[in-house]
Amino acid sequence: MTLMNSLLMFAQQTTAPAGTTPATTTAPAPAPAPSAAEMEAAKQRGAEAAAEAAGQQEVSMIELVQHLNGVEMGVMVILGLCAIYAVALLFEKIYVMRKASSQTKDFLNAFRKANSVEEAEAIVRKLPNSGIKSMFDAGMAEVRRTQDLGLYTMRDARDHTMQRVSATMATRQNEHLDDLGSSMTFLASIGANAPFIGLFGTVWGIMVAFVGIAKTQTTSLAVVAPGIAGALLATAAGLAAAIPAVLIYNFAAKQISKQATKLDDFAAEFIALVSRDMDRRAG
Repeated sequence: MTLMNSLLMFAQQTTAPAGTTPATTTAPAPAPAPSAAEMEAAKQRGAEAAAEAAGQQEVSMIELVQHLNGVEMGVMVILGLCAIYAVALLFEKIYVMRKASSQTKDFLNAFRKANSVEEAEAIVRKLPNSGIKSMFDAGMAEVRRTQDLGLYTMRDARDHTMQRVSATMATRQNEHLDDLGSSMTFLASIGANAPFIGLFGTVWGIMVAFVGIAKTQTTSLAVVAPGIAGALLATAAGLAAAIPAVLIYNFAAKQISKQATKLDDFAAEFIALVSRDMDRRAG
């Protein structure tokens, strides 16, 4: 009986009465929404963390130059000096070529008014010194020597006289053109060799970058990117030195060619003037 009573009491405690519902727990209160400032700060922290995780960093040109090794810095200095000198030569060539062209033009305008070598000598004496005037002085000096020898009016000596006058004028012409073409060889050397000098600096910098990979035992691009970017500056510097040097060389060569043509024409005109003067005196 006692066992029966215990079983009945246990059944009453574990069995829920009909029509009743079990008790429910109270739900927790919702968390307050974050403010706009907090959301912006969280975004910024997330972006910084992502950039750091990806190895991204912003490097300026000045920082790249500061991290160059000794060989790369030496290449950059050499190419920088070459570029500065090439630009300086540009202004020098522009001034010299314009001055020579103006002097040649004024000289020819005055010279073509003369009808004899004496008139030409009197006119040219008043003009300023120039390359074309030095040619005239050399040719006129040879004419005077021929006159002093008594050969100026001799028809048999005409060809020899013309050859001597032409040779002396050609010598002065070459000297004048050499002066105009000063530093042309250096410009050609910069234009031809500067890219290879820059390439040498780039190759050296890339080798150093790969050595850095071996030392750090990592293949992350962030480790070698600054070194490779700095190495490529050498190639850019080589092109920056070579391009203006080639342009200046072509400009100067064209101006010298024009000047040489004008001097050749003047030499032919002077020979013709001397020939007419010899014919007039011989007749």
